[in-house]
Amino acid sequence: SAGWSTSKGPYAGIVAELQLSDRFYLQGELNYSSQGGKKDGAQAIPTAGYEAFFPVGFPVPPYLYADFYSEGKFGYLELPILLKANFRLGETTSFFVNGGPYFGYLLKAQSITKGSSNVYYDAGLTQPFLTAPISFDAEMDIKDELKKFNFGIQAGIGLSLDLANENRLMFTVGGNYGLIPIQKDEVNGQNNIGAATATVAYLIKF
Repeated sequence: SAGWSTSKGPYAGIVAELQLSDRFYLQGELNYSSQGGKKDGAQAIPTAGYEAFFPVGFPVPPYLYADFYSEGKFGYLELPILLKANFRLGETTSFFVNGGPYFGYLLKAQSITKGSSNVYYDAGLTQPFLTAPISFDAEMDIKDELKKFNFGIQAGIGLSLDLANENRLMFTVGGNYGLIPIQKDEVNGQNNIGAATATVAYLIKF
């Protein structure tokens, strides 16, 4: 969503290939993927917890607004199944593209907020809701608020280098994008998640 930037984190796992022809391979992976986003500035907060501050009969909006730092940190176990097309550039070097679906399972999820701010009725922060600023310093486990499983698409491009012992080095840049909104309850938003990745792999021939 607007104003959010991507958080950096580890992406590591194991990879295996099955050669289908001179050009095509079936590539399976099992990865730990650290994902998330961060935002510093004006942002919406659910009204839940503030209902008692509204006068009786006053319409309660779904969101209020405040100025603070917010970060979501998520860890997924992901299983991509990719079709890879390989193009020879020389005797020992190849260029490749890959793509296909992936399946994800949520291992951990944290919400981290920092700063102090008044709470406002409007996104422009011109109509204060409280009489004084409040602290937003908090760390919360939000795994129970999110769906455990995700499904999406993954793709990449890279270079493969043949080694003297018939093993290979593989350099890949790519990314994935989940097709299922991660929140269980729409009141908490409906956001998709994904990651840009850069990996180095050492493949052993069996």
